[in-house]
Amino acid sequence: MVSYSVHHHHHHHPTARRPHHAWFVALAAVVVAVAVAVVVAVGGGAVYVGSVASTFDSHVSHIQRAFPADTVRPAATSTGAMNILLLGSDSRGAPTEVGQTGVSNQRADTMMLVHIDADRRNVYLISIMRDLWVPIPGNGTAKINAALAWGGTPLVVQTVEQLLGARIDHVAIVDFAGLTNMTNALGGVDVDSPVAFTTVKSPHYSFVKGMNHLDGAQALAFARERYAFPTADYQRVADQQALMRGFAAKLMSLDVLADPGKVTSFAAAAGSSVKVDQGFGMQEMLQLAASMRLSGASSIHSFTLPTAGTGTSADGQSIVNVDQGAVARLRTALADDALASFGG
Repeated sequence: MVSYSVHHHHHHHPTARRPHHAWFVALAAVVVAVAVAVVVAVGGGAVYVGSVASTFDSHVSHIQRAFPADTVRPAATSTGAMNILLLGSDSRGAPTEVGQTGVSNQRADTMMLVHIDADRRNVYLISIMRDLWVPIPGNGTAKINAALAWGGTPLVVQTVEQLLGARIDHVAIVDFAGLTNMTNALGGVDVDSPVAFTTVKSPHYSFVKGMNHLDGAQALAFARERYAFPTADYQRVADQQALMRGFAAKLMSLDVLADPGKVTSFAAAAGSSVKVDQGFGMQEMLQLAASMRLSGASSIHSFTLPTAGTGTSADGQSIVNVDQGAVARLRTALADDALASFGG
């Protein structure tokens, strides 16, 4: 992986975040941190950085109320690490209403916690299976993606905070449909697929095990597919993590950086596809971007929140069980900003 050294011999790299179904799209939400960080890295200068950031900022919309009441939340992290919750919604072209607080028919197809270490040298993408059977505050135990339908973004945040004992600093919601535009704005992405498969639904796209160059329509199909696999959502999570890495590599590559038009059009496409919490404005994104010290794609780590196999709930739903012991260790690692030691 090529990385670009910058002043003080630090390296910058896109901050990747991703839920599981549309998660790699979620890259969009940190596109400013992404685009800005790499642009700074090649000495693009403050004017260019500001213009990319303002392009994103002028397209992005904000979630009116992203967080639950402070009284039910864990304390803010004292380590200096940052946790961003990424939600991907596959609205199939219909307007996304996932930011609302009331009952909604939207479900979070993709959910990912992005943990950025305090020293800003490593980013962890923790995919959360959407059928994970967890306590949802005020609603008993259910699949985690039901939280969005029942209580909008604040209930999802509260559910994940309770599950992991960690405070979520920012929320980004990505509309899956925007993935196509984002991919095309970059001139396509190269993705190292863990398996070979052909999409079940028409149009049928085929992917080889190993490197595939994907345009927008292919990337969307790659991210969505689950019917082709015996392990369904488990394989889809892995595929989406692979797609995320392809995005990160592309954003770091020289052909993108040498083409300000590409970076700007990506920022516009990403901004148009994402909603972020009110506190995640241009200034916060620029500060995050400037603080990143990633040394290349090897600084982006991904794993799935530990599960203990599939099962059936008392009311007959197919569910994914939480591996309680491993999640207890994950809670400790998050609290200590020590995810490197968690065998992720």
